Amino acid sequence: MKGPNTTTTRWWWIRHAPVVGHGGAIYGQDDHDCDCSDIETFRRLAGVLPHAAVWVTSNLKRTHRTADSILEHFSGEAPRERLIEAALAEQHMGVWQGMTNEEMNRGRDGAWHRFWLAPAHEAPPGGESFVELTARVTQTVERLSEAHAGRDIVAVTHGGTIRAALSLALGLEPERALSFAIDNCALTCLDHIHGTAGSHAPDDHGVWRVRLVNAAPRTLDWSRI
Repeated sequence: MKGPNTTTTRWWWIRHAPVVGHGGAIYGQDDHDCDCSDIETFRRLAGVLPHAAVWVTSNLKRTHRTADSILEHFSGEAPRERLIEAALAEQHMGVWQGMTNEEMNRGRDGAWHRFWLAPAHEAPPGGESFVELTARVTQTVERLSEAHAGRDIVAVTHGGTIRAALSLALGLEPERALSFAIDNCALTCLDHIHGTAGSHAPDDHGVWRVRLVNAAPRTLDWSRI
């Protein structure tokens, strides 16, 4: 998408469908399947997503299955460009993966984060911090935004990944980005604008515009996008 002396790359972020067989537990980068039985949700997403987009998933099967379920309802030809980016995977929770939330709470003696499992700077044993997740997501988003400038990019990923993308777009400290609610199959839409346009010219790295955050497919008025 292009305007006067600008190029806009639109990111359509979608969190994967709900994980199955692992209720109440921390899964992080464990590679679990997801429940794709909510046909109406996938039909509505397919009805709004651009057909000429580049599609990106993480390396985890729940993102692949969610993307496939959306594409089953496309009215035209399925996109030919599908990328797998391991750097867009969920935060690695190390030894916490597989634990229930109750077990996690007991093990940390009540030191429980209000919105996440731990403060953004804390890395679980054998895992990574949300700060580290944000760094790898930022690097990947910037690379793909440059490689596919002016295109639509549909990214089917994870809650932590999308929070990291919002941290980048809004210039937030990672800790503050943890307060965003990101629901399964919800849509977050971000524009990366590069170029110059009058007195509000972006810098060399471009600027971001937030169009939607955590929009539920069943309730959103898609005409406002």
